[in-house]
Amino acid sequence: MRVWQTVFAPSAAEVSPQPVPQQADLVLVFGSVAHFDAPGFATRLADAFPGAVLAGCSTAGEIVGDGVLDDSCTVTAIRFDRGAVIAAEAGIAVIDDSQPAGEALGEALAARPGLAGVLLFARGVAVNGSALIDGLVSRLPAGVPVSGGLAGDGGAFVRTLVLGPSGVSDARAVAVGLYGGGPHLGLGSVGGWEPFGPARKVTRAVGNLLLQLDGEPALNVYKRYLGDYARDLPASGLLFPFELLNGNHDSVGLIRTILGIDEAAGGLILAGTVEEGFYLRLMHASTDGLVDGAEQAGAIAAASTESNTGKAAEGDRLALLVSCVGRKLVLGDRVEEEVQAVADRLGAGTLLTGFYSYGEIGPMRDLVDCRLHNQTMTVALLTER
Repeated sequence: MRVWQTVFAPSAAEVSPQPVPQQADLVLVFGSVAHFDAPGFATRLADAFPGAVLAGCSTAGEIVGDGVLDDSCTVTAIRFDRGAVIAAEAGIAVIDDSQPAGEALGEALAARPGLAGVLLFARGVAVNGSALIDGLVSRLPAGVPVSGGLAGDGGAFVRTLVLGPSGVSDARAVAVGLYGGGPHLGLGSVGGWEPFGPARKVTRAVGNLLLQLDGEPALNVYKRYLGDYARDLPASGLLFPFELLNGNHDSVGLIRTILGIDEAAGGLILAGTVEEGFYLRLMHASTDGLVDGAEQAGAIAAASTESNTGKAAEGDRLALLVSCVGRKLVLGDRVEEEVQAVADRLGAGTLLTGFYSYGEIGPMRDLVDCRLHNQTMTVALLTER
């Protein structure tokens, strides 16, 4: 496997990458809405990488090297020695399209034998990320690792863009299938947030709209715990997500971010679904806790890779990092520390790309069952056996 990377600064008038020494199989692109919206953006990429699968999305910040950029665009080209790449696309015009879109993507990728891993990128607003992933996984062979994330738009939560083989769209998801005995995805996903306050039962919820906790309007409960922060809702919701608990009050390994509020219904709009009968508990974070969580995610991804490919995996190594925009807000000027922690854990021979997202796609604790996460650092270490 060989990897080449180009970074275009905010001042770049347009993204026009130079051709790489060898033909690329896959090109991952992450950048600002302004870059993705530029006339001829997808055409220039297709001209620079003929025959390659193009995939990526707009972001709330770009991850490259061991740093974080804003308003830039990163282009990463990958060539496999023993692998093939196929992409599938599905439209998501309205939120109810999410699960059918996932099912269509899964069926398209599963139709070809030898599927070794999937990278999924989807619009970040007006989407039910949980339903999209559930639909995708329901159609894939058991045990196929899935990673990726939901697109961002710099924290505006208005219009996000996805790049696929057919171009750029604000109402689409693209899934990249990696095939053959070569490509391997080692996954890790860790938060680093700390719970506080009592666990409260979800007594009414519809999809990703949380309406009642312990029989009381969820918005009232949330405002009471936030105190002065409540006046800054919904923006302050990124700083105080929920931890999802089972009936025994044990964590199930999922965090849910508050993306908006419904004053009329007294509800909270979450980035993923919650089910009635489960419990939620508020969380907060320290910078050190988030950095430690990122380092753990890198360590888990590295260990998963070595156990499956051995330390002598051939060629370059590429790590796809997808971190939540809420973590970026908490970390502030120290945001690069969580990326540096992952880079240090993976070693100097690993190239990094990725973005800050509106939802991360990664494994649960069993490292197999992939779900929509919020407020995590998710690492997908791509190597070739």
